[in-house]
Amino acid sequence: MMLGRYKTISDLPKQIPLFPMSGALLLPRTDLPLNIFEPRYLLMVQAAMDSERIIGIIQPQQNSEGEKPKLERVGCAGRITSYSEAEDGRLLITITGICRFNVKKEPRVATPFRQAVVDYRPFEIDLVSGTGAPSVNRAQLVEAFRQYLEANNMTTNWDEINSVSTEVLVNTLSLLAPYPPREKQALLEAPDLRSRAEVLVALTELALAKSLGGNSTRMQ
Repeated sequence: MMLGRYKTISDLPKQIPLFPMSGALLLPRTDLPLNIFEPRYLLMVQAAMDSERIIGIIQPQQNSEGEKPKLERVGCAGRITSYSEAEDGRLLITITGICRFNVKKEPRVATPFRQAVVDYRPFEIDLVSGTGAPSVNRAQLVEAFRQYLEANNMTTNWDEINSVSTEVLVNTLSLLAPYPPREKQALLEAPDLRSRAEVLVALTELALAKSLGGNSTRMQ
């Protein structure tokens, strides 16, 4: 995926195009497949392909609508790692997460898509794979996932779950979790992998409590 080129935050562009998406979540070293059809975002993807192939995925703030909604403070920069053109003009791309960022400012630009000057410094740990993984309570996370699947009559490949790294497990479950935008943003903004796992377990406990009428017990 050629993400190894980003060894420090100085390797990342200071100004990037923004793709506001409610409910979307991109995390470092995870993939986000996208189907691009809106004209301004077709232009955004082409501009990214012509430069550093980096796009910032960010959520609009809740209850902020219109052509230019207010955005959350934190997003995640990703690199276009897969690109194909459909016969009807759509672009089918995959963005792979690199590093989260704070939006510093949105400069005036001539492009139809938004751009931002961003600060990666608070999230420099994102560039190192597996940071914080040893401190994750993996057993608690897997048990929360098991109870959620059981409550919703769902199954999974447990051999695959048990074989993946802790970072992949935490981030993949965060992406797949069917939680609303505010909760997705909380998972994104969690300072480290351990915190993200704890947020994920807490959200799952809440979901289980609601589905069971408040009679579930806290997972230890």
